[in-house]
This record gives sequence, C-alpha cells and structure tokens, in this order.
Amino acid sequence: MAKVCVFLAEGFEEVEGLTVVDLLRRAGEEVIMVSIGTSLEVTGSHGIKVSADRLFEEVDYSDADMLVLPGGMPGTLHLGEHKGLTELLIKFNEADKKIAAICAAPGVFGANGILKGRKATCYPGCEEKLKGAVLSEEAVVRDKNVTTSRGVGTAIAFALELISQLEGEVKAHQIKKSIVY
Repeated sequence: MAKVCVFLAEGFEEVEGLTVVDLLRRAGEEVIMVSIGTSLEVTGSHGIKVSADRLFEEVDYSDADMLVLPGGMPGTLHLGEHKGLTELLIKFNEADKKIAAICAAPGVFGANGILKGRKATCYPGCEEKLKGAVLSEEAVVRDKNVTTSRGVGTAIAFALELISQLEGEVKAHQIKKSIVY
C-alpha cells in the first residue's frame, strides 16, 4: 500500500481532487487529503465543501510515495503560493519521488523549475505556466517521476495512470473495469 497526499486549497477543482482520492482508495492506497489552509474544511471552486484528513503541518511526508495537486481556480494559485508545499515538491522531485498535477496545477511545477526539459500537459490556455516543458496535448503525460494531465475530463485517466505507477497495470485495469470505464 502506497501513501499518497492529495493537497486541497480553497477553490480546488472538486472532480480532479476527489476522483483521484476515490480511485486510489479503491485500489487500496492510503490517501491523505491535506488542507494547505488553516481549517480542515476546504471549499472547492464550485462551492462543494470537503473535509480534509489533516492540515499541511500535521503530516509526516518522509514516508509518502506520491504527492498530487488538483487544479481549479483559485486553488492552483493558493497551492503555488504555499512555501512549505513548493519546497516539498522540489525536494520530492530532486529525490525522484512521484509527483503529479492536473489542469492548471502543472503550472506550480513549471514555476518551480520541475518541468525543465520534461514532457508535460495542462489545461488549454495554461501552457505558458509550464516553464521549460516540452508541451503535449495528450490526456495524461508521464515523464520520469512527474505526471501531468489536462483537466476534469481526464481525471479518471489521470487517476488510473497513478494507480498503474503505484500498483501496476493489472490493478489499474481491475479498477478501470470495476468502474465501467
């Protein structure tokens, strides 16, 4: 069982965050929804209130296997402004540990030099935020330890790719079949 942290900021895209949490938990992963704010209650970009599992400073990241950023606005902006989170992403990347982002959130990777020379994708119109990346229009792109995806419509494919990385193709196919995807 892998330990995965999904970071929630005020204004996050609910489908992108919760689809990843749901499918990874179906695959048997330990998924921690982490609020980067001062409250466990986080309101998404469409007014859906979600109760995170822990606050950012309460989590031990030393044994985490993957960090995931959902997109959405202004959630992505808040993620990028969180110094502790950006430092953690850089540290994970330098250690070749898995990091993933969807929609506008790959821009957080771009702003922190993580995408330099790497293939990446994002929500259409956010490409300029992917500083140094080799741009792609594929639904989901994995380049070494970094996985990026385009948006709400690619959230299931994104989550299945993360399962594949953590548990293998067989498990990802089982989950895919179980949700009739």
